[in-house]
Amino acid sequence: MSTESLWALLDPANRADPYPLYARIRAAGPVTLPQGPTTVFASHADCLAVLRHPASSADRRNSTVWRRRLEQLPAASPGQRIDYGTPSFLFLDPPDHTRLRRLVSSAFTPRIINRLRPFLTELIDDLLDGAAARGELELVADLAYPVPVAVICRLLGVPLADQARFRTWSELLARSLDPLVALTGAEDPETPTRMQAAEQLRHYIQELVAARRHSPGGDLITALIRVEESGEGLSEQEIISTCVLLLIAGHETTVNLIANGALALLREIGQWQALVDDPTRAPKVVEETLRFDPPVHVVGRVARGGLELPGGARVPDGGYALLLIAAAGRDPAVLAEPDRFDPDRPEVRNLAFGMGPHFCLGAPLARLEAQLVLGRLAQRVSSARLAADPPPYKANMALRGMSALPVHAGPLAPRTVPWV
Repeated sequence: MSTESLWALLDPANRADPYPLYARIRAAGPVTLPQGPTTVFASHADCLAVLRHPASSADRRNSTVWRRRLEQLPAASPGQRIDYGTPSFLFLDPPDHTRLRRLVSSAFTPRIINRLRPFLTELIDDLLDGAAARGELELVADLAYPVPVAVICRLLGVPLADQARFRTWSELLARSLDPLVALTGAEDPETPTRMQAAEQLRHYIQELVAARRHSPGGDLITALIRVEESGEGLSEQEIISTCVLLLIAGHETTVNLIANGALALLREIGQWQALVDDPTRAPKVVEETLRFDPPVHVVGRVARGGLELPGGARVPDGGYALLLIAAAGRDPAVLAEPDRFDPDRPEVRNLAFGMGPHFCLGAPLARLEAQLVLGRLAQRVSSARLAADPPPYKANMALRGMSALPVHAGPLAPRTVPWV
């Protein structure tokens, strides 16, 4: 496998259908690049093994690539360096990861999530009614984006009116997850802009924290402040980093999951009709979407002290492992006809939400949001077809998603009893 083929992962021209490229990379086996060094894994077995490996670290500061990058990070102004703050627990290892995750997990219990069902159903119906009144339906802007944004704003206590501000920041920071440095060794020329966006978002959250100190609410920010003030070892910087993570991860990935599921259904009209006929199939549709076209296509891990896999591949101490999760989901060694969207296939171990201690904390919430949106959409919009195929995609490689998904929809059915 040539380095040019791996660099093609970063080419926006491959966003609409990266899966043939993934198949070639997977067939070639693990490939190690000199920078870092970085090893790219694409098979289901290898990705699962790295995620489970005790030497696998989520803390990028342990990597040779990251240490080099820190030395080259831009200054905010001559002689001044931006304060990038405490990493979120997504990029920490135990015991800090365990401590912070435990503090946040209370907001994502089954009881809390199930209490959101009536709110979600009402919101989805309102959004569909609004689209019908306008006479057009664009599934990203009208449905896939506003639902998870409203939910995470509700949980955190972030004013929904501010969504235009943090959407801009979020889009910039999501692009920073692309493995440009790991694959090419070159710094992204847009890094200064993204770092400024990170600083602005952290300042925005800091202002919200200050407001909650004076006027507590029933939200997660208030709950974290109470933990900090009780002396349980939580700092304000950790509160800010945690809220930044939840605000971004709480909607960017779910937007992609919902849109990807809708696209797969509308490309397989038989599957769309099956969901129209039986909206209770929505959980199966969501699980197959997570395998077939996941919201996150690549994740990174660092080898602490070296990492060796059963197949013989090795990542040296400080080396970076890039896991092509989307390629692993279509590994023919794991399931038959992996390029076919089939919600009725036997379940396979899904890597879309990660594995082990870093398994996505918000996975149950993301699943519920996607299930309710797709099920309610099929229940009220029986006739729909794509207005453009392929639809337009953002440039993002790691958090791959559509920028729009316009559809031609038939008449909207009236509100009835929801399918759940």
